[in-house]
Amino acid sequence: MSNKIPAQARIVIIGGGIVGCSVAYHLAKMGQKDVVLLERHKLTSGSTWHAAGAVGQLRSSANITRLLGYSVDLYESLEKETGQATGWVRCGSLRLARTKDRRAEFERASTTARSFGLEFDIITPADVKKIVPQLNVEGLDCAAFVPSDGVANPSDITMALAKGARMGGVKILEDVVVTGIETEAGVIKAVNTKDGRIACEIVVNCGGIWAPEIGRMAGVNVPLQPSYHQYFVTEKIEGLARHIPTVRDTDYQTYFKEDVGGLQVGGYEFNPIPFDVPRIPEGHEFKLMEPDVDHFEPLLKNAMELVPDLANVGVKTWFNGIESFTEDGMFILGEAPEVKNFFVGAGFNAFGIAAGGGAGRALAEWIIEGEPAYDMWAVDIRRFGNHHRSRRTVMARSLEGQAQHYAMGWPHLESQAARPLRRSPIYDRLKAQGCSFGAKFGWERPNWFAPTGVEPRDIYSFDHQNWVSHVAAEHKAARTRAAVFDQSSFGKFLIEGPAAEAELQRLCANDISKPVGSIIYTQMLNRRGGIEADVTISRLDEQRFYLVTGTGFGTHDGAHLRRNISRAAPVSVHEVTSAYACFSVMGPAAREILQPLAEADLSNSAFPFATCQQIFIAGAPVIAARVTFVGELGWELHIPTEYALTVYEAIMASGAAHGIQNAGYRAIDSLRLEKAYRVWSVDIGSDYTPYEAGLGFAVRLNKPADFIGREALLKAKQAPLTKRLVTFSVDPSVVLLGRETIYRDGKRIGWLTSGGSGHTVGRSIGLGYLRSDGDLDDASLRAANNYELEVRTRRVPATLHLEPLYDAAGARVRA
Repeated sequence: MSNKIPAQARIVIIGGGIVGCSVAYHLAKMGQKDVVLLERHKLTSGSTWHAAGAVGQLRSSANITRLLGYSVDLYESLEKETGQATGWVRCGSLRLARTKDRRAEFERASTTARSFGLEFDIITPADVKKIVPQLNVEGLDCAAFVPSDGVANPSDITMALAKGARMGGVKILEDVVVTGIETEAGVIKAVNTKDGRIACEIVVNCGGIWAPEIGRMAGVNVPLQPSYHQYFVTEKIEGLARHIPTVRDTDYQTYFKEDVGGLQVGGYEFNPIPFDVPRIPEGHEFKLMEPDVDHFEPLLKNAMELVPDLANVGVKTWFNGIESFTEDGMFILGEAPEVKNFFVGAGFNAFGIAAGGGAGRALAEWIIEGEPAYDMWAVDIRRFGNHHRSRRTVMARSLEGQAQHYAMGWPHLESQAARPLRRSPIYDRLKAQGCSFGAKFGWERPNWFAPTGVEPRDIYSFDHQNWVSHVAAEHKAARTRAAVFDQSSFGKFLIEGPAAEAELQRLCANDISKPVGSIIYTQMLNRRGGIEADVTISRLDEQRFYLVTGTGFGTHDGAHLRRNISRAAPVSVHEVTSAYACFSVMGPAAREILQPLAEADLSNSAFPFATCQQIFIAGAPVIAARVTFVGELGWELHIPTEYALTVYEAIMASGAAHGIQNAGYRAIDSLRLEKAYRVWSVDIGSDYTPYEAGLGFAVRLNKPADFIGREALLKAKQAPLTKRLVTFSVDPSVVLLGRETIYRDGKRIGWLTSGGSGHTVGRSIGLGYLRSDGDLDDASLRAANNYELEVRTRRVPATLHLEPLYDAAGARVRA
């Protein structure tokens, strides 16, 4: 063994790019000295060294914007702290718009920025010309200016972070190739290298384009795709000022950054090229590929039109490097669901320099505290599922994600790659009836149904889209007759064993010790009292519980269950998502439709709300759950997959006389907004307690068993609320989507988390959090004279509601 390899360390970081060095730096800041960082070649030698180095902050997630903002703050002070130059300059950024649609996108982004506290100004082409005289502004509609964005030298920033880590006691070793990772019973044990073995408790995979390979060593899936990304650096351009704002012309798919009097010129093609290899070849460190000028040519023409001076200068350096991309354009962070104490920070979609500082801190906090300091769901590795183990699927979807980098950010945009993949047993029947499907977690989910003669295709717009009237008809059917929703994509788990009740009591805020046949709506919390999961649990018998969660949360919620159930407890957790289809029959006629098919009494007295029974429908065994997410009488029918088509046909035949109608998830969304029902990862999440989210009714502080988060809730219950989820309504012509800014008596007080149309009440509806110190009680909120929402930079009057707009007493669901 080489003397430089320690026999053991508490934490081993693999990868010496900006993210690995940032994790090391922040672990050192948190007092962790028993840390080793291993780099296979030299620091920055993967993707970091050839990164462009532009640092933008605004994202659609408040917390990712916050994370990027922290990067900016860190880069401001890092050089002074370490004495290492960083090349950081807060020069601002410009985004250019050439169409009215792009202007609308910028208007929405401007309002989002205002909600998140970031300055984002829409300016005229003349203003752009004053800031950067070399730009040809002909054809521009407007631009957006963010003064706090900037640029950095990627290698210098990384070296400064590495120096700070060393100053804090971290050992950084270069030219060390990792050959394997040892685990035992699903827990990290050691890292093997060509120079020896390091016993350790925690491994952090910051391997960049090598991250999937490193993950496979531990049995962990890291679903990212390496792909080519090109830019070049010009010779000096006469008259170009130093440190001009970075420029992004997304309609022209190009970006520009000043570089020692010249320009870095790059872009994002709509037809990106993958680095299609089963594993990264040896010797790829500090490697560039041959320029692909033909592929870049359309972008080059656009760049020369925007900056005519490019025709008169030479190219100093051409970069064609490999970056890693994910399907949704967000990076991958967090503890892997497969192996305890294996953390990942990878897949940064060409904004690793912007994210590096904040991602490093977030991951370090996650490692030390056992959970992120704030909600990181947008980048959480648990957002991926088993189908993301397919290299073909990951490649197709990640290339689509890369192609979307500069594409229009339409509301309700649906991905198209690698579809269809997961289909319910009635997919073909729904397709034949005009279903327009959306993709989520690999599933084809019914979004809406087109009537005869209408193409089932979304036409995107920032105004009301083409499907709204058709969704309104589905909405009306659920409110006045009956609708059937295919929700087979629900995540479903069986929790079984002698200690099942006791363990669920410890994980859940509500009381699980209910009689057989009960349905318990509950949250699972983190230690801060934040909502980690929002689920329903049906008690099938004394030792069997059936847990249902949202479509995209199966990996997340399954990992949360398995990590927090006591290792010695006689309990098993099995995901059964694919074993059961689920059809929800909802509406005032639901009982009349289902009773002739049921070998059970469905009357209100025999089958009350919030109960479940294992019965037969159309001869098929089903778990019938009397719950609702639309606010009407109805049942969720969980059906073994092989019986699903039979049950669906029987429901439609029985319902024909009652006007039953197929309905999709967009109708569910409008129906649930009228009831102010919350969606995890949208309206509620790990940053919000049940009290802040208006879900205190599902908490039992006095139940016999202690539960995760109880101590935090006891304290929270005694303190005034500083965040509170409420409902707003506005004129129905106004399109609400979420992230609109809330004003109370002229002062910014929060933003919407979700929005849409309330077709029964005839209003557009938004849910959102108010944020204030001590004045969020009912009386204070009602005393305010004036509420407004900022929608695409324009303020509109809004009405506050502290109860649902529809059936606030809940009489209809209990009918």
